[in-house]
Amino acid sequence: MALTIRSAGWEAGERIPVRFTADGEDVSPAVRFTGATKEAQAFALVFDDPDAPMGTWVHWVLYNIPGTVLELSEGLPRSELLPNGMAQGRNSWDTLGYRGPSPPPGKPHRYIFHLYALARPVGLAPGLTAAKLEALVKPHVVATATYLGTYGRDAPKGRSRP
Repeated sequence: MALTIRSAGWEAGERIPVRFTADGEDVSPAVRFTGATKEAQAFALVFDDPDAPMGTWVHWVLYNIPGTVLELSEGLPRSELLPNGMAQGRNSWDTLGYRGPSPPPGKPHRYIFHLYALARPVGLAPGLTAAKLEALVKPHVVATATYLGTYGRDAPKGRSRP
């Protein structure tokens, strides 16, 4: 069985509920990992928007997830450290923790969870960017999984002329 990640909040490829966006409560969704082998001693997670106008926009960086933790509860706090030694990194707003989708009006954007199963715990300090995290864990990755959701805001309607 291959490594998978899924959210209890939406089906793969479906619209992300407003609750998990900047238009709603902006809380992190519950996610579950399955199919991890004994080789996976830790996990790292990045949630991003590859369709952002200024390039990929990172919404969440979470790492030092023990291999025994296969589920993250909804609404994790925006703090450096979480239970079980998990650490949060800096998103594209340069803040810690989850920040939900908030695309400009127009075509819906894709939002992707990237899950990395690691051969060993990495014990990294809180506050890493996604790019730094991915570079540091790359040598330890034994499996990866992704999970997609979409979210968009309606484009403003044009004004009618008198």
